[in-house]
Amino acid sequence: MFIEPNTSGERRGSIEVICGSMFSGKTEELIRRLKRVKIANLKVEIFKPAIDVRYDEVKIVSHDATAIQSTPIDNSQKILLMAGDVDVIGIDEAQFFDEEIANVCDELAFRGIRVIVAGLDMDYLGKPFGQMPFIMAKADYVTKLHAICMQCGNIANYSYRKIPNDDQVMLGTMDSYEPRCRKCYNTR
Repeated sequence: MFIEPNTSGERRGSIEVICGSMFSGKTEELIRRLKRVKIANLKVEIFKPAIDVRYDEVKIVSHDATAIQSTPIDNSQKILLMAGDVDVIGIDEAQFFDEEIANVCDELAFRGIRVIVAGLDMDYLGKPFGQMPFIMAKADYVTKLHAICMQCGNIANYSYRKIPNDDQVMLGTMDSYEPRCRKCYNTR
């Protein structure tokens, strides 16, 4: 299939998803891509869910302490209001946003904005998490990252919860979760 190059000068938006288990490097990859965008002198806005205050109330912070400034929000519709005249939007922990986040990403892409989204694709039960499946379905590009299983050392794509709690949303770090491969996850 031949794709005709864009010679009109019109901006073409897109949706990129970075997904995987906890400790797979999703936020680190998001930050890496956003830093490259800043080097290119493109206008960037970065958002995270207001409930995620594990490492910082405002910054997006990876587990290895790499950080980038962001705007915490409690409603995905605010992204549309705050997008303004930007080239790129970064969104971290998308699984924690409301049911409109996939439509918000779609609208931003229609406006010609590159949208880069990071989030867990599965919850601790191994089920699709929040709105991530809907964002992934609308995405132009999906990157699935893997961690290393803390039990056997193989590739891990599950987030195993180490402490008893039945809530789907429970923010935590290595004290609460560990990455596991399919076999080790299912032989708990």
